[in-house]
Amino acid sequence: MTAPERDPGLQPERTRLAWRRTTLACTVVAVLAARQASGDSWPAVGLSMAAWLGFLAVAHRRIGAMDAARPPALSMRGAVAAVGCVLALAAFAVAVVT
Repeated sequence: MTAPERDPGLQPERTRLAWRRTTLACTVVAVLAARQASGDSWPAVGLSMAAWLGFLAVAHRRIGAMDAARPPALSMRGAVAAVGCVLALAAFAVAVVT
């Protein structure tokens, strides 16, 4: 039995690009948070970088999954991890600013 042909539509490519844009935005937020907190609280910088690395791992895994002929749906575990990392970055940003 042969593998099914890849979907000729552009939806997988759009999804891959959306993950890359989101990763870029997350990177900018993490760098700005680290820059803002660099003199005040190193634990906040470390936690921000840990959250960023967690999101980067989820995004990298998802971008790689988009190469399949029929990409699988994002797992609940991956979705929760991505949301948790984004919320953690937002919380660290608020903590640094205030």
